[in-house]
Amino acid sequence: MNDQVSRYESAVASGQRPRAAFLARTYNHLLGAIVAFVGVEIVLFKTGIAASIFQFVAGTSWLLVLGGFMVASWLFSSMAASRGSSAKQYLGLGGFVVAEALLFAAPLYIAFTYMSPNVVMNAALFTLAAFAALTAIVYYTGKDFTFLRSFLMWGGFLVIGLIVLSALMGFNLGILFIVAMIGFSGASILYSTSSVLQDYPDGFHVAAALSLFSSVMLLFWYVLQFAMSIAGDD
Repeated sequence: MNDQVSRYESAVASGQRPRAAFLARTYNHLLGAIVAFVGVEIVLFKTGIAASIFQFVAGTSWLLVLGGFMVASWLFSSMAASRGSSAKQYLGLGGFVVAEALLFAAPLYIAFTYMSPNVVMNAALFTLAAFAALTAIVYYTGKDFTFLRSFLMWGGFLVIGLIVLSALMGFNLGILFIVAMIGFSGASILYSTSSVLQDYPDGFHVAAALSLFSSVMLLFWYVLQFAMSIAGDD
């Protein structure tokens, strides 16, 4: 345990200057991705595209939307992790941000139009606070959470299966599923943060930022779903 703490401290402090620079670049790019996400959403709402996306999603199968996002996610993640071409890496991160913004347009439209802006604000603040707390756990305990990889992989397959089954059979997975997915998203943040600290080589800060951004957006998605469910019951 003490060895792990010493390793993390030396990576973040003065012992390994290149690694400290890598972490700074990674989290700066994560911040940039979050700001870009907000910017894209503002454009979608100002231009009325968000309303059109809502109408499209309401009139089509959720499986098609989910399938399209998964394909886009895989494509842009691969681009961000490519070697040699920084332009391709940034295109991957930018494309992923836009894909997330398009995916979020419909639920955000529902929250802003039929509920209250406070629903979105509270979900965003909770997400950021939870991300900060989970990041601090990894950094200050020195615990290695990469053991969660198998759980996240097989759990992800199970989640996709449940979502597909619910769409085909027409039943609602319910609030308990949302709460479980908030916990799953937290585990994803712990894993991604540990992976960034240990596994990503220097120079792959764009891919590392995308990994963290993906985990943050997963948490935000289910926190927003939870907040909307509570608001809808009032």
